[in-house]
Amino acid sequence: MSPRESPLLEQLQAYRQRWPEEAATVDEFETLLGDPHDPFVRDRLAGHFTGGVWLVSADGARILMTHHRKLQRWLQLGGHADGDTDMAQVALKEAEEESGLTDLRVEADAIFDLDRHWIPERKDVPGHWHYDVRYVVRAQGSEAFVVSEESLDLAWREIAPMAQDPDESMSRMARKWLARRERVGTEVPPPHGGTR
Repeated sequence: MSPRESPLLEQLQAYRQRWPEEAATVDEFETLLGDPHDPFVRDRLAGHFTGGVWLVSADGARILMTHHRKLQRWLQLGGHADGDTDMAQVALKEAEEESGLTDLRVEADAIFDLDRHWIPERKDVPGHWHYDVRYVVRAQGSEAFVVSEESLDLAWREIAPMAQDPDESMSRMARKWLARRERVGTEVPPPHGGTR
């Protein structure tokens, strides 16, 4: 599948409608999607897509976070597309690989959040931009995670206090999630079409 056949363009357009105040960010992602050098591979060092994971507990009150080994920070899970143009699938794969959890599903294949952030130079890889396309992934079974080699640690964290996190990216996602829970209630949504 070529970048232009990716489901990402349609998802970005839907995201723009939901979050019109983020139109400038969507423009950046659409520009990257149209780049002739494949934006789904990490060797596009000017910047490339990554799949971010808002991995929530079954009750929706907590998120699984990683103490990232390379960046030395507590972050949401996620990683490189490595050529896969289905970013929801990338998010699910990263969630499974980084958490060790198996009973996971992506909710609705809709983008939850977009974030463009700088990754500092490390060893032989120059500094570059990550265009992080984030999806909600829900744990449906055991929450007993396994720490992978990419993490120093993992931890379930309450989402509500994160709305005040000094990291704008984390606080924005927490605010979006809390507003969504308030709109739809706290029930665990049943599996339905468009999930994985």
